[in-house]
Amino acid sequence: MGILFEKEVEEEIDFDYEELLSGVIEAAVASEKCLYDCEVNLTLTDNEGIRRLNQEFRELDVPTDVLSFPMVDYEMPGDFSHLDTPDAKNRYFNLESGELLLGDIVISLERAVEQAKEYGHSLERELAFLTAHSMLHLMGYDHVEDEEREIMEQKQEQILQSLGITRAVNSDEVGT
Repeated sequence: MGILFEKEVEEEIDFDYEELLSGVIEAAVASEKCLYDCEVNLTLTDNEGIRRLNQEFRELDVPTDVLSFPMVDYEMPGDFSHLDTPDAKNRYFNLESGELLLGDIVISLERAVEQAKEYGHSLERELAFLTAHSMLHLMGYDHVEDEEREIMEQKQEQILQSLGITRAVNSDEVGT
């Protein structure tokens, strides 16, 4: 699994966020039974950085917590069966590494800190949640309709529970 991290903010994080989020990414891919080695890029930015991206790609001039940029077109969420063709290999796979290019995740660390406080849980849990949520988007899931939202919420919770990540307030209580 190729996971590329970029941190565009100076703010210190007092835990190994790369290890935590790598685990979430791997658990999300495993939960969907993806048979391919995958590549994901994850960037931590601030509210201004994510606001600019939100404006550029969604025409919404406001900061948000997470943006997902999937690279694969899915017929059905989590269905990778259409990727076993020569055209798909050329379109969706890194030709050097052979990894499936799932896409990019951008998280506002500033917003994640705010939301962790607002929801009364740890920053670890908030970053893990945002990453699981975004990974599901990278695998074709959405939450526009209520039924889709319910499926995503269940899958997010299953991913986090599989890693022992809870809504604990104290970071010492978070399992990884």
